[in-house]
Amino acid sequence: MHTLILQKPGKFVTAETEPATNPDADEALIRIHRIGVCGTDLHAFAGRQPFFTYPRILGHELGVEVVAVGENVTHVAVGDRCSVEPYLSCGKCIACRQDKPNCCRTLQVLGVHTDGGHRSRMLVPAAKLHRSAKLSYDQLALVETLGIGAHAVGRAKLQTGENVAVIGAGPIGLAVIQFARAAGARVIAVDVSESRLAFCGEKIGVTALVNAKNGDVAEQLEALTDGDLPTAVFDATGNVNSMNACFDYVAPGGRLTMVSLVQADVSFHDPHFHKRELTVLSSRNALPGEFTQIIKQIENGEIDTDPWITHRAKLTDVTDHFESWTKLETGVIKAMIEVAGA
Repeated sequence: MHTLILQKPGKFVTAETEPATNPDADEALIRIHRIGVCGTDLHAFAGRQPFFTYPRILGHELGVEVVAVGENVTHVAVGDRCSVEPYLSCGKCIACRQDKPNCCRTLQVLGVHTDGGHRSRMLVPAAKLHRSAKLSYDQLALVETLGIGAHAVGRAKLQTGENVAVIGAGPIGLAVIQFARAAGARVIAVDVSESRLAFCGEKIGVTALVNAKNGDVAEQLEALTDGDLPTAVFDATGNVNSMNACFDYVAPGGRLTMVSLVQADVSFHDPHFHKRELTVLSSRNALPGEFTQIIKQIENGEIDTDPWITHRAKLTDVTDHFESWTKLETGVIKAMIEVAGA
């Protein structure tokens, strides 16, 4: 089968590999139809992704079809369309025992720590499959990205009517925005890209927009919150300078949630931090229940996925397009890879 391998930063190679065949008792063989491209993939291509080694088969945002199941598998069947929860946890460590498998001590993420879905077939633990009889493969491939936002919003415990700033209007920031709005928050989107801010306004319906290039961000946020500043701030930029600056954007007593991950040290001025009694949270991946919740929300029309996909390519053509997807000027929000003849 055609397999795309990221050999080293900036270089993909193609190979013909043997397709997986018979699943073990608790596994499923899946046919991959759609693969979403996320910031993790782009950072890996650029050589900036933490916890990453080369060569690697990328791809963890997957819309798939079940081809075969092991003898112990009962919750999915051959022919089911599914989203893949790409987080392989041990089930035994303290995080797993506390129902936090997203931060398992030995977590392996498909396409990051272990090979992912840039191919037509692979074996996965069947427990990681979340089926839907209604959603398209495109929609199923978007569930993981949406899960990052849903989990972050859940970590922050937003309240109805609360002023929330989301820094970074890429796919993860957009996911945070959608679930913050679903929680009843008043959302302010902050970015350096006019095109992404325009997307937030025109496609997502966010009316409070801040261009970080147009003056002091904290002052602009104060102006939009009657001088209060947001009580909840999410950073989804993957930029250490932005992450450091976010401490100045949070109202006294508020919460700062770091959704993005950066290969650097994040620092803050301690007296300022203590004076405001800020709460700082990290947010990693998503939980199994959040996949189920998101699928239901999309099925019920509560989450609109139509605006998300702005670029497409077939797996065989990815090398011609991937580098362009790393550039803001292309207007990319979410690129979707189609696996032809899967």
